[in-house]
Amino acid sequence: MVNRIMLNETSYHGAGAIQEIATEAKARAFKKAFVCSDPDLIQFGVTGKVTKVLEDASLVYEIYSDIKANPTIENVKNGVEAFKKAEADYIIAIGGGSSMDTAKAIGIIIANPEFGDVRSLEGVAETKNPSVPIIAVPTTAGTAAEVTINYVITDVEKKRKFVCVDPHDMPVVAVVDPDMMSSMPKGLTASTGMDALTHAIEGYTTKAAWEMTDMFHIKAIEMIGKSLRGAVNNEKEGREGMALAQYIAGMGFSNVGLGIAHSMAHTLGAVYDTPHGVACAMMLPIVMEYNAECTGEKYKEIAKVMGVPGVDGMTVEEYRKAAVDAVRQLSIDVGIPVKLEALKEEDLDFLAESAFADACCPGNPKDTCVADLKELFRKLM
Repeated sequence: MVNRIMLNETSYHGAGAIQEIATEAKARAFKKAFVCSDPDLIQFGVTGKVTKVLEDASLVYEIYSDIKANPTIENVKNGVEAFKKAEADYIIAIGGGSSMDTAKAIGIIIANPEFGDVRSLEGVAETKNPSVPIIAVPTTAGTAAEVTINYVITDVEKKRKFVCVDPHDMPVVAVVDPDMMSSMPKGLTASTGMDALTHAIEGYTTKAAWEMTDMFHIKAIEMIGKSLRGAVNNEKEGREGMALAQYIAGMGFSNVGLGIAHSMAHTLGAVYDTPHGVACAMMLPIVMEYNAECTGEKYKEIAKVMGVPGVDGMTVEEYRKAAVDAVRQLSIDVGIPVKLEALKEEDLDFLAESAFADACCPGNPKDTCVADLKELFRKLM
């Protein structure tokens, strides 16, 4: 069997890494940046940290900020038109998954205009050309969108999110600077951090997992278990640990896929606009219990790296429960709710059908069905 690994051409890690953006832009002879960032990051001066680097290096840019959480087809289409008017030749994406995903879709459509309807990008799109070059600068401790070939767009009209998988959308440069994450509120740090843990655990247990991606994922799980609580309290060591851990998780799951915690979270985001990280965090322990019988000894390793004592002396049932309990406790410790108040009984059929149709569903270690997904959603009520 042949396994493929795709990563950035270049990545920078550590405090002050954003200074390298100017170095890369000049080395690649880029002329004008199209900066994709959401309004909140602009308002609170986070985006300005990067634009100052550009200004200090006399690099020209234009900002696009018509981006919302769970970005929509409209956000993408408006961005495509704005990019054309700007006459830019590269994109700098600054933000979490929303800014990154919007930037990826814009970059792909500019290079492949036949996909301008956006919906046709769902799944594995047959694009012919690489995206407009993207320099990705994450500001959250979880999405790893800077090192993945995936992006997710919301179809408001059909009340669904769709996953796009395209090797052509990989950012050419990732700049992972923990100082860019220091202004995040506690809730956002917690939810994006739990999204990173969901990436790592689902990537570790997915059907396509193999030795190299297992190496990435188990290290990411260990680092998140040690770092997330501190990151939520805005401790320097915790922030730095999460910045690297979420990137390492992305190195893995981008290449092997995810599972139903993500397919269900996408559906909750589309119907209720639930923040993606919160939805993932609520679903993760529920899905781990459901999948346990199909995970071999992997929960044993999860329990170990999350600090559970005495794992080697446990039975299979005991260490699987210990792994789930450790994940659930971390989620509680960082303030993630266990129930979703918005969830309605009359929505369960649509939610389950949508989650079953999601691109992440087939990677789940346990084969599932609409009826099972409906019961899993019910556990959030």
